Amino acid sequence: MFPGCVTEAAGEDGAPTLKVDFDQLRQELSDSIVEGPQERYHLDWPGKRQALITANAPIAKTLRPCREESVDFDTTQNLFIEGDNLEALKLLQETYLGKVKMIYIDPPYNTGNDFVYDDDFSESTAEFLERSNQTDEAGNRLVANTTSNGRFHSDWLSMIYPRLKLARSLLCADGVIFINIDDGEVGNLRKAADEVFGEENLIANIIWQKKYTRANDARWFSDNHDHILCYARDKQGMSLNLLPRNEEQLAAYSNPDNHPKGPWKATPLHAKSGTNTNSFTFESGVTWTPPTGTFRRFNDESMKRMEQEDAIWFGSNGSQMPSRKSFLSEVKAGVSPVTIWPYDEVGHNHEANNEVKALGLGGLFNNPKPTRLLARAMVLATGSDDIILDFFAGSSTTGHAVFQQNADDGLNRKVVLVQLPEPVEESKPAYKAGYSTISDLSKERIRRAGAKILEGDTHPDWNKDVGFRVLKIDSSNMTDVYYTPDATTQADLLTRVDNIKPDRSPEDLLFQVLLDWGVDLTLPITRETLHGKTVFFVAGTALAACFDDGVDEVLVKDLAARAPMRVVFKDTGFKDDATKINVKQIFKSLSPDTDVKAI
Repeated sequence: MFPGCVTEAAGEDGAPTLKVDFDQLRQELSDSIVEGPQERYHLDWPGKRQALITANAPIAKTLRPCREESVDFDTTQNLFIEGDNLEALKLLQETYLGKVKMIYIDPPYNTGNDFVYDDDFSESTAEFLERSNQTDEAGNRLVANTTSNGRFHSDWLSMIYPRLKLARSLLCADGVIFINIDDGEVGNLRKAADEVFGEENLIANIIWQKKYTRANDARWFSDNHDHILCYARDKQGMSLNLLPRNEEQLAAYSNPDNHPKGPWKATPLHAKSGTNTNSFTFESGVTWTPPTGTFRRFNDESMKRMEQEDAIWFGSNGSQMPSRKSFLSEVKAGVSPVTIWPYDEVGHNHEANNEVKALGLGGLFNNPKPTRLLARAMVLATGSDDIILDFFAGSSTTGHAVFQQNADDGLNRKVVLVQLPEPVEESKPAYKAGYSTISDLSKERIRRAGAKILEGDTHPDWNKDVGFRVLKIDSSNMTDVYYTPDATTQADLLTRVDNIKPDRSPEDLLFQVLLDWGVDLTLPITRETLHGKTVFFVAGTALAACFDDGVDEVLVKDLAARAPMRVVFKDTGFKDDATKINVKQIFKSLSPDTDVKAI
């Protein structure tokens, strides 16, 4: 559960050993800074303990639905969450704990010219709860991190570390995370990720060739690559998919002798290592000896069997150096991935810019990624119905890539995107085009991408879900008294009979209930009018909710007769005290398995 708490240390006899770092473990479980003098092998920086507290600090926030900015709100299984990604990761802990198959993020590279999140959770839990329930002034904030900052690397690490910790808990047992980064912070990122995920769970440091031309004006080297660090939640309990063979790889197989097993290619009978260097004489009379410095790959019995099965190739005239026929029908269904991803296979920066340009959004995004890059990761790490998360959505390349890959292979992956409503500078082309925030631009990109994909040829098995349900992070739907009872006077209580804020809609309350109960936020929602009241039904009988006033026993009995798994009412919404008292008894009698709640 805490891979970062296992460290290298000296044993009682002075010999090196692995030990539990109890100081670090105490810090993981504490809401205050824990001091510890123990020497150990670990990554440290000013603010690290505070970053741990940041990851553990509770928040009094909720997700509010925004139908007018969504696409296919009632039926889509994709989410676009607008708000601070640290808060989003905390809000998703109940619903998506251990359910995400793949995470891809492209965080700020910390070049000295970009921004990082400024997370201020230094106050006590009570103070933080009180502040986070108000209009947020300290959260949801980006600050410039210039190279002149005395804590340049430390501030970046303090930003990324708690987000990685929260992200890890969302990954399923065989889940994978891909993190895009450049040379500037790759060393620090790798050490931080080693702590969070365990260095034994590093799958690869992938090198992506992001440019196809040489920058001759470079002072030292032309910067043509990025790193993509790939970690597993549990490396030993997962495996990657194979990549399909490309045309060049398939062209290596042919069938010049019309063998009944189909196409094959000649492969050596010798290997680089082994012990057997003896010669072998085939029934054809040809004697073969492994070349100097190599060894036989197969024993005599295997060689005889292959010759009997016509699986040895002696050349077109029957007298050439023998080799084995490796049949396409008998090899793996694909090829293993390599750690270098060239631009001609997965795209480059120029291609990424052309993709957004084709959507009428050219020049509005900074450094988008090509969809083929995300497609490569998806093919390796996901299958049908898997959930993919990107909590630095930016230009929404991940959302676009998920839609396109599903359309290509017929799988029905789901995507969750998170993006801060970062204001666009008025001097930028995006602002002049009518986009006031990065999140507005991100949403528009996937709207256009989805519509364009539907116009083309798609796989017949694809469900054609290019929609997304927009949810915006906001203060809780509950009034301040709900969180600060100690500071509430009797007069406050008399004026606050209803503990729900007056500007919140029934659908706002519904999504808070979904969050609190850990119910899937993408389940289909329908609404019906029963006995003059609006009732929401989530996935049929997964949840029923009525937040109207004047709920009477007739409505309660009608809902109980439908036997929903969960039912929720507004605490002040009952017609009278008798109904409020009897509601649980009614469900206990008519639907004893229903979980009943009032807010």
